[in-house]
Amino acid sequence: MVYLDAVKKSFKLGLHKALPVLRNINFHAPRGKTTALIGPSGAGKSTMLRCINLLEIPDEGILRVAGKEIRFERNETFSPLAKAHFVRQRDILDLRRHTGMVFQNFQLFPHKTVLENIMEGPVLVKKEDPKEVRAFALALLEKVDLADKTDSYPSTLSGGQQQRAAIARALGMRPDVLLFDEPTSALDPELEREVLKVIRTLVEENNTMIIVTHNLLFAREVADFIAFLDGGEVAAYGTPAEIFGKTMPKRVTDFIAAMSPEDYVI
Repeated sequence: MVYLDAVKKSFKLGLHKALPVLRNINFHAPRGKTTALIGPSGAGKSTMLRCINLLEIPDEGILRVAGKEIRFERNETFSPLAKAHFVRQRDILDLRRHTGMVFQNFQLFPHKTVLENIMEGPVLVKKEDPKEVRAFALALLEKVDLADKTDSYPSTLSGGQQQRAAIARALGMRPDVLLFDEPTSALDPELEREVLKVIRTLVEENNTMIIVTHNLLFAREVADFIAFLDGGEVAAYGTPAEIFGKTMPKRVTDFIAAMSPEDYVI
């Protein structure tokens, strides 16, 4: 479903300097499975997720999402800091039709109601029938327990309600893969439980999902596979039993021990 092959990404710091963030990412997220991305801050987890959705354009490598493939090649003829080859906006939009992104800070349209937020993409981007989109949007609001908030504006909602509305908006595009970037990091524990409950439901429905999270207990509970990122690379990949086991590299076990109580480790 989602493949990254030798993907690299750097950010320019000046005329002759660049900061490598993704050094050599090789990654596969299978269809119908949930894959969690864990690792220390600065490891490249969010950048990797943004590259999958082409919010960031990789410098090098191959990206495949739901059969759509884009190759990136850096042109170093004049400078090692030269940008990757031009990616057509049409190709970016085409790939994004297969993905749904949920951000840690919600990013709902503040001037639109919850229902309008969900309907915006399917009607304007996918040119779907507004009546059918409305019916589907209302069903999604039922799913995320926001049926009574259809005409509410984001500013009137709690953080947990806003994030659930953002999940419904992502689902409204009927994506092949859902991407979650720390979906509960801005929430207190009570509101976090509301959002995690919704995500658990999506897991049970066999949606293809990639979730960046620091909640290791949640990752162990819901993920089919876990990728541990460190230094801009996938340093370990496996099932939760493997990642939380005692045969992983010391860097992985040290990270888990620091982030989780000992009884979380198998």
